[in-house]
Amino acid sequence: MEFKDKVIVVTGAASGIGLALTQRFVQEGATVIASDLKAEAGAQKAAEAGARFVQADVGQEADIVRLIDDVLGKEGRIDLFCSNAGIGIGAGPETLDKHWDLIHRVNVMSHVWAARKLLPYYLERGEGYFLNTASAAGLLTELHSAPYAVTKHAALAFAEWLGITYRNQGIFVSALCPEGVWTPMIENAPILQQTAITTDELVEKTLAALRENRFLITTHESTLPAAQLRAGDNEKWMGKMVRLREKAMGLLENHHALANAEAANKAEAGAPRTEGHA
Repeated sequence: MEFKDKVIVVTGAASGIGLALTQRFVQEGATVIASDLKAEAGAQKAAEAGARFVQADVGQEADIVRLIDDVLGKEGRIDLFCSNAGIGIGAGPETLDKHWDLIHRVNVMSHVWAARKLLPYYLERGEGYFLNTASAAGLLTELHSAPYAVTKHAALAFAEWLGITYRNQGIFVSALCPEGVWTPMIENAPILQQTAITTDELVEKTLAALRENRFLITTHESTLPAAQLRAGDNEKWMGKMVRLREKAMGLLENHHALANAEAANKAEAGAPRTEGHA
């Protein structure tokens, strides 16, 4: 697809990938509706980019319905829906049920709810496009958080099903599966920072894929070879991932130690001086 004069919705648009997509789509001549849970920051960033802002919590189906109804009512159509908002929380099975539920609603059900609402409109129109942000964690895994790995696998699976089921009816789906990108999401993932790309680099790759109606969008040369190894020699891949996780946890431990030391130094520098007495 091309983007000039298209109506495009982007969720999770107050920062990171969503903000970068919003800015670029506006530059390409699209009418962009930016949405985010954070009303004040989202509205400010949208105004700066030249987009209209609608606040919505994508973890609630009613908010997604309200967002889509708002755009259809005001702009009259939606050409591309970028279901981009996502969160990363939790660690292992000990993660509380309420957090499993939250990340499932945001990272998986938000895509389902957007499709549920938009599909009848797209089918009647005979065309439409979904860009669903998943992650390379959906193709491979995530080393820090089981809830993130599980929900991104599910997000990719849903995007695949959607694309297979409706492509012959004029509806295209792309799944964005980046590795590390310089956003707040990787602040506590130093292993991802080692090869992280900028949001501008990601946007270039994403728009090139959308122009080709390509389903799978990756951002790093390492992603597809790793996925191929996973499929072709799973035991070898598992071994490599075990070693990589050990490295990642070591880097994370060092990262936390440095952060704690820096905080302690700042606290000491700001503490009042006291005089000792013999």
